Amino acid sequence: MELVLPIFFVLIVVFVVVGLGKTVKIVPQARAGVVERFGKYRVTLAPGLNIVTPFVDKVRYVIDMREQVVSFPPQPVITEDNLVVSIDTVIYFQVTNAVAATYEIANYIQAIEQLTMTTLRQIIGGMTLEQSLTSRDQINHALRGVLDEATGKWGIRVNRVELKGIDPPPSIKDSMEKQMRADRDKRAAILTAEGQRQSAILTAEGQKQSSILTAEGEREAAILRAQADRESSILRAQGEGQAIQTVFQAIHDGSPDQSLLAYQYLQMLPKIAEGDANKVWIVPSEIGDALKGLGSTMTRVSGIPTESAGPRNRVDMGGDSDALTERATAESRSSVQAAHEQVAAAIASAEQAATLTAPRRPARPTEPEPVEPQLIEPPDDSESEQGPGSSAAP
Repeated sequence: MELVLPIFFVLIVVFVVVGLGKTVKIVPQARAGVVERFGKYRVTLAPGLNIVTPFVDKVRYVIDMREQVVSFPPQPVITEDNLVVSIDTVIYFQVTNAVAATYEIANYIQAIEQLTMTTLRQIIGGMTLEQSLTSRDQINHALRGVLDEATGKWGIRVNRVELKGIDPPPSIKDSMEKQMRADRDKRAAILTAEGQRQSAILTAEGQKQSSILTAEGEREAAILRAQADRESSILRAQGEGQAIQTVFQAIHDGSPDQSLLAYQYLQMLPKIAEGDANKVWIVPSEIGDALKGLGSTMTRVSGIPTESAGPRNRVDMGGDSDALTERATAESRSSVQAAHEQVAAAIASAEQAATLTAPRRPARPTEPEPVEPQLIEPPDDSESEQGPGSSAAP
């Protein structure tokens, strides 16, 4: 009797512990517990601590209420142009009604997978391969609408449907790669041609501007050279005129006679014979007259004066030579200044034309009229000289 009481007490304690374990149920957060009493749905337990009737109520299912992600393996799908492609999908769904998800469908994951495959075959079957590759958003939207409508009675809401990949056959991939490569080559050729065209246009524009500037420079250089030649010719003519006047005046001041002229003639004869190419020298017939002139100091020859009449008076050249020189210099300076102004205007017009896209050649500056040197003729000796033995200057 003493042994029965402790055993009974232990049994009671064990029964109480088991009863408490059957009575108290803890449901995790974002979960829902479906309770059945004698095999029939009784209540849905909320997250946290819950009390149920022990040995009568039983938590049959604990449903996850969070959003779930399920990836389905690739499935073969035939397009409208009779090409087989493999498509794998990803479904984002969430259980909104634990009771419906438990009792309305036996396996909602498998049901969603099969429904996805059948709907996807229907949608892709109405598209070509190119459309299916470029219309993913349209396919996702249509697939989500069908799945959300079908799974609503199962207590499931489909939030998002994504196509992970659309894989065409290897032969189609090769053809697409070739087409894409050809298209890229075509675009590259077009861009290269455009670049060459732009380069040619810019090069031609540069050559055009260079030619215009070169022509303008050559024209201005020609103008300056012509102006320099004109001034040089004017100065050379003035110098020659002054030299002629000086020689002419010296001849009149020296009053030469026949002896001097004959002596000068004999001095020029050796110069005529100079040169290696002179093999034969013909003595002119006037040499005798010249020798007669030299011998007139010993023997008189008619026609040659023995004495000079003395130096003549200075011949009036028709005006003051300094005044003539100053007047010619003033005229030359005025013509040079006018030429410089015309050259500056031509250079300014050339620079303005170079800045334009289609420059127009400026008007050719008017060439200044050249100033002709004035040659002063000496007056007649008959009016300026008087006296015996005088002769007119040549």
